Amino acid sequence: MLYHAQRRHQLATAGPYRLVRHPQYIGFVAIMFGFLLQWPTLLTLAMFPVLVLMYVRLALTEERDSEAAFGDAWRAYAAVTPRFVPHFSNDDRARPVNSH
Repeated sequence: MLYHAQRRHQLATAGPYRLVRHPQYIGFVAIMFGFLLQWPTLLTLAMFPVLVLMYVRLALTEERDSEAAFGDAWRAYAAVTPRFVPHFSNDDRARPVNSH
């Protein structure tokens, strides 16, 4: 989805991007949390919040770039799509899934 949207210079709003603006970072944080559980050392405990903060900052930078590139389309998408934590409600099923 992201690959095709980037090639067409369009917003990625289908698939997991329908639910959150940064699904890839949710995956990274989940993997890092798994590492923390698997290898609970002082290093993994110290690095986890640092890496989470870095991904949050990266997401904010990407959002500024997306707003500059896509303008009103980005603002409309961001207004209804949460950054990291999806809203699971009956209204979500009614939202259309955009193609690439």
